[in-house]
Amino acid sequence: MPIDSWSRQELGFVRVASCAPDLRVADVEYNVQQICAALADAATVDVQMVVFPELCITAYSCADLFYQDHLLQAALAGLEQIATATALNFVSCIVGLPLRVAGRLYNCAVLLSAGRIIGIVPKSYLPTTGEFYEQRWFTPGDRALPATIHLAGSQIPFGVDLLFVAEEMPGCVVGIEICEDLWAVEPPSGRLALAGATVLVNPSASNELLGKADYRRDLVRQQSARCLAAYLYAGAGAGESTTDVVYSGHCLIAENGTLLAESTRFQLETQLIVADLDMQRLDHERIKNSSFSQAVGAVDLRRIPFTLPNAFAMAAPLINRPLARTPFVPADPARRADHCREIFSIQALGLAKRLRHVGARAITLGVSGGLDSTLALLVTVRAFDLLGLDRSGVIAITMPGFGTTARTRSNAEQLALDLGVTLRTIPIGDSVRLHFRDIGHDETQHDVTYENAQARERTQILMDVANQVGGLVVGTGDLSEAALGWMTFNGDHMSMYHVNAGVPKTLVRYLVAWCADELFTGTTAAVLHDIIDTPITPELLPLGANAQLEQKTEDAIGPYELHDFFLFHVVRYQFAPTKVFFLAQQAFAGVYTDAVILRWLGVFYRRFFAQQFKRSAMPDGPKVGSVALSPRGDWRMPSDAVSALWVAEVERLRQ
Repeated sequence: MPIDSWSRQELGFVRVASCAPDLRVADVEYNVQQICAALADAATVDVQMVVFPELCITAYSCADLFYQDHLLQAALAGLEQIATATALNFVSCIVGLPLRVAGRLYNCAVLLSAGRIIGIVPKSYLPTTGEFYEQRWFTPGDRALPATIHLAGSQIPFGVDLLFVAEEMPGCVVGIEICEDLWAVEPPSGRLALAGATVLVNPSASNELLGKADYRRDLVRQQSARCLAAYLYAGAGAGESTTDVVYSGHCLIAENGTLLAESTRFQLETQLIVADLDMQRLDHERIKNSSFSQAVGAVDLRRIPFTLPNAFAMAAPLINRPLARTPFVPADPARRADHCREIFSIQALGLAKRLRHVGARAITLGVSGGLDSTLALLVTVRAFDLLGLDRSGVIAITMPGFGTTARTRSNAEQLALDLGVTLRTIPIGDSVRLHFRDIGHDETQHDVTYENAQARERTQILMDVANQVGGLVVGTGDLSEAALGWMTFNGDHMSMYHVNAGVPKTLVRYLVAWCADELFTGTTAAVLHDIIDTPITPELLPLGANAQLEQKTEDAIGPYELHDFFLFHVVRYQFAPTKVFFLAQQAFAGVYTDAVILRWLGVFYRRFFAQQFKRSAMPDGPKVGSVALSPRGDWRMPSDAVSALWVAEVERLRQ
């Protein structure tokens, strides 16, 4: 079921742009034309709000020309022309101009929408160091005297205490600071955010110096993170005066620490960057963040309503923001390698600390030749190395059963041999058959009893051998299995330390690949790569003809890449099923049909709710990312919570 374009706004998306237009110093007519042309271009891609650079109507570098009444009057006339253009193009905007108020001159940013001047914010911090001389011309914003000024036939709110609230989307609240304000010790945007601003805009005229762009980028990104907000930065372009400095047109759009879009610097033509902001995501971040909720917000700010054009009522394209198909796995190989290195270190150190605390010099873990047990074994070996313990204290136990293949058994044995750990082979067939006789279960009935009896027998062996050697049992199950409950309660569900508890299945594969490429060579690396290529299976059902594998996990519960996508957006951002589906549609376009996505989304919600009781009894294990399901940390959920509300929405989408 396709979701129509109108629902994009209902799902919390706002399309914004940051623009550095081609300008001429003091040529107001030309500048207004370029700004209006940029608004028209923005409208063609369904942008709802555009931020332009500081003093863009006149250009920033006019210097003593700011004293010219003729220039100031032309700027006011140009402001009204741009206001009219917002109505013609159905786009709101923030522009900058010098404004004379009560005998003082202010460097101002103005919000325009639906043909009207909505409000005016003067700049708070005026730099007068190095190449900047703003206090020569302008008055700081905190000395703004009237609360409103008469302009274009109306009384317009004026001051540094303004918040602009979108009537069509109350969660979209715009706060404005100007250039140097961001560089101050306490930027105004912090106060604005605590008062409710979710979209912070900065019309700027920051010139270029060696290394300054990196610092500026970090400022924007980090301020968006500190404020749990979106941050739109529009820097003056190459049209500014180059008498002593050069301006590059650096434009940035960030959201809660993530850079969504960035312009190409040092271009002569107009630069326009576009991104979709997720207001629901920001709202979730704020209500979840206790530091934000405990901070004292300003109560004396004025909230000014404005019309946010509904550009998404038109035939809008796909959302314009980074959307990873595998949100737990960075696409960039270098960044992915850094993540794997960090996660592997977290896992190994967590286990090493636990071993040192209890004084254990031995552990047991089951090795199946699959991804999860392989990663757990590699982590355990690293933990032993950190502690200076002999690897022979790692008791790797392979427990062939009714569904064990020669490939997985061979890989497990070879890996144990290469790593120098102690390998024990304990077949479980006879003991499980005896158990079947004890409980009166027909061995030909391949049901949940048949499968779980094997899983619990393996866990019993691991626990008892751990007692024999005075060690701990290291668990192998991962985060995705915990989310879906794809584990046997009091079987592989249980251990004395679960090193993979915070690692989702899609990332396990890359962690093993990183180990193969970075830590090992020769036969060990070859074995690891073969394990990566092995189908995911619990090996609990008998093999088919020619000893071929019959049981594949993803055939039963669905693709892990889908479930990990669902897990990330359901737990990390608490998105509703409709939004999760909307995002999955776009992330997996051409890979899965809508029907397939909805089928497995329904399975995800049913299993996620029904299997909470297993997560409520999870053993200890390290958190490695922003999504975790430990009942002692990130996820507290009643084991008897009902999934009906969520499943009903999925079913509605399927109709």
